[in-house]
Amino acid sequence: MSARLFLDTNVFVYSFDSGNPKKRNKAEDLITEAVKSRRGVISYQVVQEFFHLALRRFAFPLTIVEAEQYLATIFRPLLAVHSSESLYAEALHVQGRYRLAWYDCLIVAAATEARCEILYSEDLQDGQKFGSVQVKNPFL
Repeated sequence: MSARLFLDTNVFVYSFDSGNPKKRNKAEDLITEAVKSRRGVISYQVVQEFFHLALRRFAFPLTIVEAEQYLATIFRPLLAVHSSESLYAEALHVQGRYRLAWYDCLIVAAATEARCEILYSEDLQDGQKFGSVQVKNPFL
């Protein structure tokens, strides 16, 4: 299978959740597959949201060294969508059509811009389609 896969922030957060081993294992598998297959995609927003949580709100926050290593080994190979006027315009289009929360609109717009077929997230309705992007909740 060669479909591009977009991973939402919650996938990365669950990969550190020792309180929920089932979700943690699924998240780790998705991340490993996304990096190894080179089909995984994230946006700048995912990096920002993750580090906001990982550096201050995790039960065991990441150190700066750990965060730098994660950035280099996991995020850098996946980071394909950056902030742009066209991204914001697409997010506004998504907002107008689907009435999602703004940050969810940015995620959908980023997955669309990267030409992903699958958007892994638990924040959106499983099976919902946004053009050619289909949401899959990997934690169901």
